[in-house]
Amino acid sequence: MYSFLNENIFKQIRTCADELGLDAYVIGGYVRDTLMERPTKDIDVVTVGRGIDLAESLHKKLGNESHLSVFKNFGTAQIKYRDLEIEFVGARKESYNRDSRKPIVEDGTLEDDQNRRDFTINALAIGVSKNNYGKLSDPFGGLKDIENKIIRTPLEPGITYSDDPLRMMRAIRFSTELGFEIEKKSFEAITENKDRLKIVSQERITDELNKIILAKKPSLGFKLLFDTGLLHLFFPEFTKLQGVDTINGQSHKDNFYHTLEVLDNVATNSDNLWLRWAAILHDIAKPATKRFEEGHGFTFHGHEDKGARMVPKIFTNLKLPLNEKMKYVQKLVLLHLRPIVLAKTEITDSAVRRVLFEASEDIEDLMTLCEADITTKNPNKVKRYLANFELVRKKMAELEEKDKLRNWQPPIDGDEIMKMFSLTPGREIGILKNALRDAILDGEVANDYKEAKSFLENKFKSLSTN
Repeated sequence: MYSFLNENIFKQIRTCADELGLDAYVIGGYVRDTLMERPTKDIDVVTVGRGIDLAESLHKKLGNESHLSVFKNFGTAQIKYRDLEIEFVGARKESYNRDSRKPIVEDGTLEDDQNRRDFTINALAIGVSKNNYGKLSDPFGGLKDIENKIIRTPLEPGITYSDDPLRMMRAIRFSTELGFEIEKKSFEAITENKDRLKIVSQERITDELNKIILAKKPSLGFKLLFDTGLLHLFFPEFTKLQGVDTINGQSHKDNFYHTLEVLDNVATNSDNLWLRWAAILHDIAKPATKRFEEGHGFTFHGHEDKGARMVPKIFTNLKLPLNEKMKYVQKLVLLHLRPIVLAKTEITDSAVRRVLFEASEDIEDLMTLCEADITTKNPNKVKRYLANFELVRKKMAELEEKDKLRNWQPPIDGDEIMKMFSLTPGREIGILKNALRDAILDGEVANDYKEAKSFLENKFKSLSTN
């Protein structure tokens, strides 16, 4: 008997299934994760018969503490109960039209339902009704595949991936999340069927991609996406980073694999999806800005600025949100070289103030990205860079305490400038506002009202006489 079956929710499901005379099984991810001792709160229950009936019966038994949603068109139902989400569906068999990943569905047996599952490790079922309580059904050797850490399809992989091409993304996602190897025949079938991904919506592809990015070591998934050719189909800008050019014996690093190192470095320090996206995109414009300078080697001047300008189109293509999350990524891509430059040169208060001002509340994330960008294999260089970054952090802390530049607002805003000098909206207001900002950031004027007012009065006089 599996210990989780002693939990009250499974006893309740059993009672309801028996009252309705239904065979019911917990199946898929909950079984897999429980056997692997991974935390999980999503329970899938399949019944031989109407899953909706079982859901409605359980909802009545659980009372007001549970919330029931029924999706009649799909023959499914969901109960949210405490911290659990329980999905109910009747066992079914599926057939596919080549032009769609939406199957033609018919009622079926448990075996039919297991046949339609994507991977053997997701086809495991454990009985939760009177006739089968605690009995494991494992027709494809999923338990052994968990032990051997293998991703394998229940049926012939070419058919599995062609029928529903999203399964190719899911194979790579599970491989990345679980640290499992994709079986050789399955890997080859993904490569052969990669073009079938074109019938899948970008939203579904990006949902799987984000799960890969949120894995403990996301580079594993990106390497698989690249090696199978899937990445080239939906994220060609990223694949262009791969490769090394050599001219006159001088080469540059492979920016694809460098970026994956940066991504993994960020992943060890933060579970922020959008900071991880900033890592992915921080060097995205290097192919477009690559130049060879005689006697100097390869340069990528302005790649941070061009990269920031590329972010909206990439987010649009990938159906990522075009809101403050995109602007956050854009900001970090634009600024990612600034602390690195500070760490390599003599640190001036003015330069540090400007980074604090421009990064604002995202300064810590920017520093995390910059430290992750250190991928040299020379331990002495790593030590030196990190020591320099520590000096930058200390200087930032000192100036932030003194000048309060995060979320900075000028001591005198545009409306007050207009009143001070009897101006109407126009170019002069912008000139005065920018001059005040620059003077404060450069340390020429203290960040207070009195000094700001005096500075603006002098600046206005100089503008009036010119």
